Amino acid sequence: MSIQWFPGHMNAARKKAEEAMENVDLVIEVLDARLPMASCNPIVEQLRRFRNRPCLKILNKSDLADPAVTEAWCAHFDAQPDTTAYAMTTKKPADVARIIPMAKKLAPHRNDATKPLRMMIMGIPNVGKSTLMNALLKRRVAKVGDEPAVTKTQQRIYLSNEVVLIDTPGLLWPKIELPSDGLMLAASHAVGTNAVIEEEVAEFLAGLLLQRYPQLLTARYGFATAGRDAVGVIEGLAAKRGFKLRGGDMDYEKAAHTLLLDYRSGALGRISLETPDTRTAALAAHAEAMRIKQEQEAAAAAARLEERMRGKRGT
Repeated sequence: MSIQWFPGHMNAARKKAEEAMENVDLVIEVLDARLPMASCNPIVEQLRRFRNRPCLKILNKSDLADPAVTEAWCAHFDAQPDTTAYAMTTKKPADVARIIPMAKKLAPHRNDATKPLRMMIMGIPNVGKSTLMNALLKRRVAKVGDEPAVTKTQQRIYLSNEVVLIDTPGLLWPKIELPSDGLMLAASHAVGTNAVIEEEVAEFLAGLLLQRYPQLLTARYGFATAGRDAVGVIEGLAAKRGFKLRGGDMDYEKAAHTLLLDYRSGALGRISLETPDTRTAALAAHAEAMRIKQEQEAAAAAARLEERMRGKRGT
């Protein structure tokens, strides 16, 4: 399943972000610590690099992610120019308090009321931008909800005389190239429910958990994972929880939904859907698939051309 979700308001948000970027000193990109690259918007990278703006990449929800994997991702981002990575959770005020000092280090030339530090907060839908805004300001100024695309307009807020925050709507990109990225985003609730088939997303998640965190499935649901595939995991969950439809058939849809909710809430444990190594492998596999596809399309086009030429010679 190829997942794509780019509502009309996102295109408008992209244009406004592009306009505002000229007058911004620093970009704070909020990522999901469980899928840092899949939740890293290439539009954000394009806009901020065009203006040569440094970036503080916040790996939010780090309390839900695998700690060792998060550490590897922070090292990965820190190795990039003009980039600092910071893993945190908005549930801890001490984590939030470190953001402004880190941001000031990335833009030391903007440090007083005459030249306030202007920061734009960007990220995909439902990654925690609004919650972060409220935590930084220590009051509720941004609407928060467990649904993607809650924020739809850009707003400018003064944290102090020295720091200005520009909040932006959650922004995806028009075409998600890697199918696995779309599935990871959907599993993490960054994509509108009308764009996904929940059972397929749950099967993707179950397959990944079987490969990397089978012990968490056993601990949560009480069945052994040996010999099971992704569908078998969801069926096992349904059996253990007694999810049945009228007539006694298994309620597969409810079991799939439960698996996704348990992952999203952290009830399954601390899980990372991708690592720097799996990301490299996925990109290589995608590039090879695209190369084969292009070769096949070129061969098919050549065959069609040859067929037409034979037809002309025959006449």
